[in-house]
Amino acid sequence: MSKVYSIKTVQKLPISLDKAWEFFSSPANLKEITPDELGFNIISKHHGEKMYPGQIIEYKVSPVLHIPIYWMTEITHVEDKKYFVDEQRFGPYAMWHHQHHFKQVDDGVEMTDIVHYKLPFWFLGDIAHFLFVKKQLQGIFDYRFAKTEKLFSNKTI
Repeated sequence: MSKVYSIKTVQKLPISLDKAWEFFSSPANLKEITPDELGFNIISKHHGEKMYPGQIIEYKVSPVLHIPIYWMTEITHVEDKKYFVDEQRFGPYAMWHHQHHFKQVDDGVEMTDIVHYKLPFWFLGDIAHFLFVKKQLQGIFDYRFAKTEKLFSNKTI
């Protein structure tokens, strides 16, 4: 049986909680903070403009060898300007649970991402995690960190 892995990132941005929530709770902004080489595209037509519980968002991503993979997530929990959770319903993981937390702090907002995930294919998934998945996921979050720093570094609260 393969393991459940987790990744956590914390980032402080010099913007208001309102501005952070407005940007990060809009599915339309996901592509902007995702590396181009993943071929990330939202393909759902009826997902709405803002996060809400029960929202279904469909994507195509190409994480390995540019082979497109279908991915469907559901926004399962939302507390306005505090957090939202997306969970995979169909896609490349055996399990995906991603928490997005927001907290007003001095001079800005602190964002915390916590992802729990499990790969398919038992021990082969663990081998894939060791060989490339862990590094790729860390790279995605590193890209997001740098991209949001750049997007919001000149903003004022």
